Amino acid sequence: MSAAAVIERPEVARAGVRAPLPPTIGTLRQLCESDRALLSVLLEQLPDFVPHPSFNDRNAERTLYGARAVFADGPMVRFVSPEPVSPRCADPFQVVAMTTAEEQLAFQRYNYARMRCADLLKAHAGRRLTLHVTRQLLAWGRRALDMRSFIVEMNMPLVLAMAKRTRLTSIDVNELVSEGNMALLRSVEKFDCSRGFKFSTYSCRAILKSFSRVAMRLSRYRQVFPTEFDPAVEASDYVEQRREGERIDCVEEVKRILLRNSAGLSDVERTVIMERFSIGRSDAALRKHKTLEEVGRIIGVTKERVRQIQNKALGKIKLALMEGYLAA
Repeated sequence: MSAAAVIERPEVARAGVRAPLPPTIGTLRQLCESDRALLSVLLEQLPDFVPHPSFNDRNAERTLYGARAVFADGPMVRFVSPEPVSPRCADPFQVVAMTTAEEQLAFQRYNYARMRCADLLKAHAGRRLTLHVTRQLLAWGRRALDMRSFIVEMNMPLVLAMAKRTRLTSIDVNELVSEGNMALLRSVEKFDCSRGFKFSTYSCRAILKSFSRVAMRLSRYRQVFPTEFDPAVEASDYVEQRREGERIDCVEEVKRILLRNSAGLSDVERTVIMERFSIGRSDAALRKHKTLEEVGRIIGVTKERVRQIQNKALGKIKLALMEGYLAA
C-alpha cells in the first residue's frame, strides 16, 4: 500500500441527528460547573467517532474496559477509571512508546466512548434529557476526553522530535510545537486504528503540513513586514519627558510664588526655602543645596528650628500651588 493510502483521511461516522433538549433547571443545579460546561459542548457539537468492527460485539464494553461502567464518587460525574492501557503507561511521569496492541486498545476505548455519547444523543433526539441520561452522557464524554488526553500525552514527544529536526530555522520552535500539537489533536480525532497502521505514520504527515502552513504564514508576513520587531526602536520616552516637563513647570511655579510671596511667607521662611533649595541663584557654584545646619548659622537658629520653619513654609507653598491649580 502506498504512503498516500496510509495517511488517507478515514471515514468518520457522524451522529447526523438533532440535539436533545437540555435538562431541566433542577437537573442542571445538581451538576457542578465543570459538568455543565461539558454538557454544553456535547449538545452544541454532536460527537463524531471512528467506527471499529469490535464495537458491534455485545460485550465490547467489558472487553475494552474490563468491567461495566460504574459511577465514581466525587463532584464531577464520571465512571470509575478502568485499568490502564498497559502497566508501563500507568506512570504519567514516565514517557514510553506504546506498542501496536496498546495503541489499538487506546483508540478503541476513545472511539467507543464517543460512540456511546453519539448513541445517547441519537436515542434522545428532540427529547429532554433526564438526570440519568445526562449523567451517562457526561460520564462517557469525560471518559472520551481522558483517553484523548492520554493519547496526546503519549505522542507529544513525536511533535518535539519533528520540530527539532525541521530545517525551518527562521521560525520559533515554540510556535512549531504549538502548531504541531494542534495537528496532533486533529489526527487523534480522525485516526482509524482498524487499518492496522501505527498512529505515528498517520500523524507525521499532518504535523509536517502544519509546519508548512506556519512557514507560508511567516513568508506572507515577511512580505508585509520585512524587518523583525525591535523593542528598542518602539520604545518611547514620552512618559519620562512629560514627567520632566511637569517637574520643571512645578519648580518655575514655586519660584514665582517665592518672588511674589503669594504664599504669605515671612522673611525668615523665604530665606530658609531659598537657601535650602538654592532658588534664585545664578552662579553654578552657589546652586549647591545647603544643609539645615548651614541655614541655621545664617539665620542664627538651631538646625531643628530650621527644619520646623522649612516644613511650615513648604505647607504654605503647597497650599498656594493647590489654589493656583484649582483656579486654573
